[in-house]
Amino acid sequence: MFTIDIHTHILPEHIPNFRERFGYGGFISLDHHKPCCARMMMDNKFFREVEDNCWDAETRMRECNEQHVDVQVLSTVPVMFSYWAKPEHCLEVAKFLNDHIAEIVDRYPKRFLGLGTLPLQDPDLAIAELRRCKDIGLHGIEIGSHVNEWNLNDPMLFPVFEACQDLDMAIFVHPWDMMGKSHMERYWLPWLVGMPAETSLAICSMIFGGVFQRLPKLRVAFAHGGGSFPATLGRIEHGFNVRPDLCAIDNNVNPKEYLGQFWIDSLVHDPRMLEFVVSLFGENRVALGTDYPFPLGELQPGELIRTSNFSESVKKALLHGAALEWLKLPLKHFAEKA
Repeated sequence: MFTIDIHTHILPEHIPNFRERFGYGGFISLDHHKPCCARMMMDNKFFREVEDNCWDAETRMRECNEQHVDVQVLSTVPVMFSYWAKPEHCLEVAKFLNDHIAEIVDRYPKRFLGLGTLPLQDPDLAIAELRRCKDIGLHGIEIGSHVNEWNLNDPMLFPVFEACQDLDMAIFVHPWDMMGKSHMERYWLPWLVGMPAETSLAICSMIFGGVFQRLPKLRVAFAHGGGSFPATLGRIEHGFNVRPDLCAIDNNVNPKEYLGQFWIDSLVHDPRMLEFVVSLFGENRVALGTDYPFPLGELQPGELIRTSNFSESVKKALLHGAALEWLKLPLKHFAEKA
């Protein structure tokens, strides 16, 4: 079955020394300390070890061939968002990353699609870069689950979402800068507990803030199976019903009414959870996403779907149909790139 992975991350092989260029730290660089391997460094602090499949398109395609993935949707690693930086510097970082992804998509249009990143701390700059992203061939943007002190319902961000709807640009929401991380220093808890909570925060913020109500054609997908949102939706709805004075202050529509208006990826790691989210959202709103090439992702892309008890038609929807609808592309798009 034709397979599209909507959740994959990529970095340029060589990243400028933004600390030196801008005069302050916090930016990521790559230390290529041995062949086919590099350390992601935040200034002089080790962040993560990555291999060449994190930057080399040919390596990615070889692994995709082995894993039966036809197309990857490329987005940056969330630590690169740099929302905390000065807006003009974040814009420079974003342009560098976006140009890199666009170049790979242009070189291998049958194998890759691209999502850009934006300096969301300055919505005017973000909208200008969003337009440029479309001009250079990207199909959407990846954003964080919040932007510094703004949750995704913040009025400052609404013009960016409005521009995405007007420009037909998809949005992929990925958790970052996890809440409560100072209290979760051990056991990798920011990734295991904080990330699912961040994604639920993002979904609830957009629902309760009326973003989906006001922008019904906005196409948004959320990472990691929607985080903790699917499992706590009953609680969220109950809270909405019993305390509308707290929950319904910006939008009086039941949260469950928005199921079907946004997408999630399939990265839930458990066959029963996959069955649950498909029953909740529908097969046309759950798209294969693996978090390639990182270890917390699905190590055999699509295996959870392919080994499920779903019908062939449902598997097709999960492996490519939902992704194509989110991206607003026909399947023949890739045949035309031959």
